[in-house]
Amino acid sequence: MTLLKEQADFGWILPTGRQRMPAKSALYLSHVQDILDKIGNCFHSAWIPDHLMAGKTDLPESFVTLSYLAGQFPELFFGTIVTCQSFRNPALLAKMASTLQQMSAGRFVLGLGAGWNVEEYQAYGYVFPQASTRIAQMAETIQICKALWDPTQDESTFVGEYYQINQATCFPKPSLPPPLMVGGGGEKLTLQVVAQHADWWNLPGASLDDFARKTKILEGYCQEIGRSTSDIRKSWMGNVSIAHTKQEAEEKMMSYDSWPGDVALLGTPVEIWDQISAYIELGVDLFILRFVDEPEVSGIELFQSHVLG
Repeated sequence: MTLLKEQADFGWILPTGRQRMPAKSALYLSHVQDILDKIGNCFHSAWIPDHLMAGKTDLPESFVTLSYLAGQFPELFFGTIVTCQSFRNPALLAKMASTLQQMSAGRFVLGLGAGWNVEEYQAYGYVFPQASTRIAQMAETIQICKALWDPTQDESTFVGEYYQINQATCFPKPSLPPPLMVGGGGEKLTLQVVAQHADWWNLPGASLDDFARKTKILEGYCQEIGRSTSDIRKSWMGNVSIAHTKQEAEEKMMSYDSWPGDVALLGTPVEIWDQISAYIELGVDLFILRFVDEPEVSGIELFQSHVLG
């Protein structure tokens, strides 16, 4: 079989919140470090969700966590999957991302989403506008970030409907701007933002049919503005339930609380190899994964040795 890691990159999602966490919160950092040590020779990157609360469970802040880990693991890229555009002023977000990109020697990816969890918005005192407004705000956030990272602009001014900057500077500018990855598959609004502004695109939990259909819609939006979809890196995020038998993998998946409608990579190493290969045929070249048997490491180890090895 062709080595998958020669055709695509693979990332691991750090555990946060209610699932995949070690039994004791005091063990969290050492657990994450142990996993990153294990995957460093096969995986491209590590990723963290950007949420503020999940009941009373531990939920580390994303940028602080990635900044700390990027200094410890120089062989890996690090990214947010995805940053909620509402939680930080866009210019401040651009400054934070620029700094992390500079400090990590170009190993940061800014994943960005429109936000969705009304509970944490309200708990932390953020206004939660309708989805169309949040998506429009995300588009303005991207434009502000790119303006502030632009090496040809010492100062940047932007006047949008929701956000403004006036002669703002962002020094030091990153020698290579962070890739800007938009997460989501909303067909009327989000995919238009991907076509217009994204460097990378992430679609979580999509089946092969859904990924193909949404890619066609994205192609249509790109054609309207004269852009090629080959300019946009395509990534898939989701769960992996891997075992030596399909029955065992199915049993593991049954005990995992996945997002309704999400499709997982499930089965034996050969079956998962085939599933990943099918997504690669659709243009996916980055898989951002969580393993349903975590905090156990048997799934990760089996994936590395028998799928990527």
